[in-house]
Amino acid sequence: MEKDKKIKLGISIGDLNGIGSEIAIKTFEDNRMLEFCTPVIFASIKVMSFFKKHFDSSINFHGINHTDQIIDGKINVLNVWKENVNINFGEEDIKIGEYSVKSLEAATQALKNDAIDVLVTAPIHKHNIQSDSFKFPGHTNYLAEKLGGKSLMFMVTDALKVGLLTDHVPVKDVSGHITSELINEKIDTVYNSLKQDFRVSKPRIAVLGINPHAGDNGVIGEEDDKILRPTLEEIKEKGKMVYGPYSADSFFGSGNYKNFDAVIASYHDQGLIPFKTITFGHGVNYTAGLNKVRTSPDHGTAFEIAGKGEADNGSFKEAVFTAIQIFRNRNEYGEYSKNPLKKAPKKPQ
Repeated sequence: MEKDKKIKLGISIGDLNGIGSEIAIKTFEDNRMLEFCTPVIFASIKVMSFFKKHFDSSINFHGINHTDQIIDGKINVLNVWKENVNINFGEEDIKIGEYSVKSLEAATQALKNDAIDVLVTAPIHKHNIQSDSFKFPGHTNYLAEKLGGKSLMFMVTDALKVGLLTDHVPVKDVSGHITSELINEKIDTVYNSLKQDFRVSKPRIAVLGINPHAGDNGVIGEEDDKILRPTLEEIKEKGKMVYGPYSADSFFGSGNYKNFDAVIASYHDQGLIPFKTITFGHGVNYTAGLNKVRTSPDHGTAFEIAGKGEADNGSFKEAVFTAIQIFRNRNEYGEYSKNPLKKAPKKPQ
């Protein structure tokens, strides 16, 4: 990719009754954002004009019907639908969920076709999107099927990165999902992402135990000793700097996470509660392991404040910058890998 070429950044609009449109508008009201990328919002010019008026915004949209009409320096809105949509902020609405899916499907197809370079997804409501034709618990699972690679939910900031062995899995089923094969796959994904997406030359990865106190030598469950620990030893013998399992209850509070480039939690809340406690409002949900770049803010639809103009766009803006940086890092890593004698670019301070 040409160095000076603007990155085309697609945005799926999420649940229209939530805060997705508000945080997108707040982010791109700042015209300086157009120096970093060319945004393409997958929705409709009618609905985005409604949001502009509702939030009394000075933003200007450029309506288009095809991706070949995208213009640099404009906030492009691609018309995925043209009919009027009835917006009721804060309400759960299956019909509105259908528009979330339409936006996501159109943006994903554009990403696959290289019509856009990266994708930032505004929050969806997981119940509202379910239908006979769309049966995915969230963005990550859908994108894993539509795009190449092995997906992993990777919550990231500059100082803290947390990956998951299992993501949207009921707690009662977690231990049954964790196998040696899965552990190897997820650690490989995190390791490779740290190298190519975040420019970490020798990644150090910590893994949290499955049970309280990592099983206490079998007193509180045998999964850590029978599955997790031996698998980590095998991986370490192959040359990766992987450590654990660590007892999760004290790992973050003690600051031990600062000694590692990434932490892998065994299940959703074990990793996301401390991550969001430490970073909330600045964290980014990145789908690592895919052949395309997708990020999102670290929060949901926030129906309770939707339409009130109170939403903080900090995490969404971070998701935009993270997507751009990862895309650039991947391109530079690819060039470096093709020519190993070429000096790798230094990570920005």
